[in-house]
Amino acid sequence: MSKPVEQIFVRAIIPTSAGVAVFVGNVEKVFVIYVDPSVGSAINMFLNGTAKERPLTHDLMALILASLGAKVDRVVINDLKSGTYFGRLILTAENELQQRKIIELDARPSDCIALACQQKAPIYVSREVWDEVEDMSDVLASMQQQQQEQSGDDEEED
Repeated sequence: MSKPVEQIFVRAIIPTSAGVAVFVGNVEKVFVIYVDPSVGSAINMFLNGTAKERPLTHDLMALILASLGAKVDRVVINDLKSGTYFGRLILTAENELQQRKIIELDARPSDCIALACQQKAPIYVSREVWDEVEDMSDVLASMQQQQQEQSGDDEEED
């Protein structure tokens, strides 16, 4: 990684009318990446350790990587252009002679996050993007508060 980076974590996954809002960040700042419902569901399943009857797309990708002796080393959300995030998937592979190879691929941040969650690999954001994104910590806290209040209302109805 030639650019300075910040390590981030998935802080929340919240369904919206347009897809799924994945809140990522650390104690300093949180920002949101909107993903399609299937990837949001995959990220949620990986974070919660949900068992699946059959391999889904990201499971298949991991199986292919493992069969080739590769794994996700880390992911980097490295750019933001016109509201679109860009990501890099960094893989490491070892062959039968124990030779190590690093492979860097362009990938959607949503897929990067899903694979990182699945393989428990670190997620980073470039300092350039980090400095550009708006802190959504208050929005996340407000949404989580609303969810808690709604679940409390649901329990009272039972």
